[in-house]
Amino acid sequence: MIIRKNVCVIGAGVSGLAAAKAFSKRGHNVTIIERSGDLGGVWEPARSYPDVQTQSPKELYRYTDKAMPESYPEWPKGPQVHAYLADYARDHGLDRMLRLNTTVLAMHRRTDGKPGWTLDLAVKGGENSRADFDFVAICIGQFNEPQTLSLPGEESFKAAGGQILHSSHYNDAALAKGRKVVVLGGSKSATDIAVNAVKSGAREVTIIYREPVWRIPYFIGGLINFKRILYIRAQEQMFASWGIGPLARLAHAIAKPLVWANWRGLETLLKAQLKLEKCKMVPKEPIEVGINCSVPIATPDFFPMVADGRIKAIQGTFDHYEPHTIVTSGGERVSADLAVLAIGYKLGVPFLSGADRAKLVDADGQYRLYRLIANPDLPDLGFVGFNSSFCTVLCADMAANWLVRYADRQLAHQPSEREMRDNIEMMLHFKRVERPAAGVYSGLCVAPYHFKHFDELLADIGTAKRHRNPLAEMFAPPNADAYAAYLASAPDYRVNA
Repeated sequence: MIIRKNVCVIGAGVSGLAAAKAFSKRGHNVTIIERSGDLGGVWEPARSYPDVQTQSPKELYRYTDKAMPESYPEWPKGPQVHAYLADYARDHGLDRMLRLNTTVLAMHRRTDGKPGWTLDLAVKGGENSRADFDFVAICIGQFNEPQTLSLPGEESFKAAGGQILHSSHYNDAALAKGRKVVVLGGSKSATDIAVNAVKSGAREVTIIYREPVWRIPYFIGGLINFKRILYIRAQEQMFASWGIGPLARLAHAIAKPLVWANWRGLETLLKAQLKLEKCKMVPKEPIEVGINCSVPIATPDFFPMVADGRIKAIQGTFDHYEPHTIVTSGGERVSADLAVLAIGYKLGVPFLSGADRAKLVDADGQYRLYRLIANPDLPDLGFVGFNSSFCTVLCADMAANWLVRYADRQLAHQPSEREMRDNIEMMLHFKRVERPAAGVYSGLCVAPYHFKHFDELLADIGTAKRHRNPLAEMFAPPNADAYAAYLASAPDYRVNA
């Protein structure tokens, strides 16, 4: 008999909605705690910069049980994604589970002898409270708390009329009009904001970045949607993955020259298409070495604007501020009225105790999570959205369906604590030694191993269906409708009162 649980979902973004839907569908009582005033996470309008759009095509950036509207473009804009998430919440009654403007201050194991956790909560404009839950799903994602950067001279820069803000606060294109804008960072948000600043009438636009990185255009060669090349199982199999045997390793060794030629061909194409040599932004690292969640999509117009001088690109970082000026690490002085720090977000779970964080995160920052979802030393707790990827929504949906069955002990392969610990150690070795690129983002990234990750989750869940026809399975990107059919083939159940 499966007892109904009081479940807390922390976060009302893509991952939180997936978790809330998965648990409520099985009959659990769900409360969604969200610190902001709206759902959507990074897609909440107050947190979105102008012209933000998905890095993934809409058929990859969706839940298994809801397609994005046909009227949406291939790469939806921020307001469209937010509307899609709001519709999804209404469809499943998740909006009635929301507790907005509520922050989790701390959480610790219940002291009443029952399984679960006690959460200390702060309500905006209200009194702090405490609540007990039988199970907690942490769904705060990797873009939760903006990274900060304090440098000498900030006060003199501001006193002279300068403004410094994180990219998440660049939410009005009028901020750039008529001003000298300097963007720090090399992510897609950095290049998006630089392009937006040019289009919004900035007097000058400069981007300062540490190292040139490979960027993937929406259409490789101007013709082929990148999902047809980089999101297919055939491409994934060019990378040796974890847990493979001697025969698989031999096959990778034999194919190594062909794989090498494949990547060099792609590099040559990207150099020509994006004019990387003219922009003096050719990466030093081979493209296959760094393929993971940190490979950004090339913002349309960015490289042409660098090539013709509308955006000045400087390699380095900020050293210090002076009135009306930013001085780079290379000593170059850049006139500036507005500094936009596109430097990412802090990754962590600040409301866990120090002792619990030590169980979750190793000294080098790598997370100890089985399937990137659960830790055997933190019972009655799971994570959705820590299996980061370009198809984030599908990853969250799959993780949520796995987690509810794990919590209810309904996985076809319910792992023992020993199995979980052994698997975690194997994966940490893979990320630290065999493929260090897999260790970026504290190891919370499934790219480029989407299919293998999904295969493992489906096997655990016990789905009767796991594959499409051989041709589609090898040369087509992940298909949310197909994964909906796979999940529907697993044994069904609902909890008892």
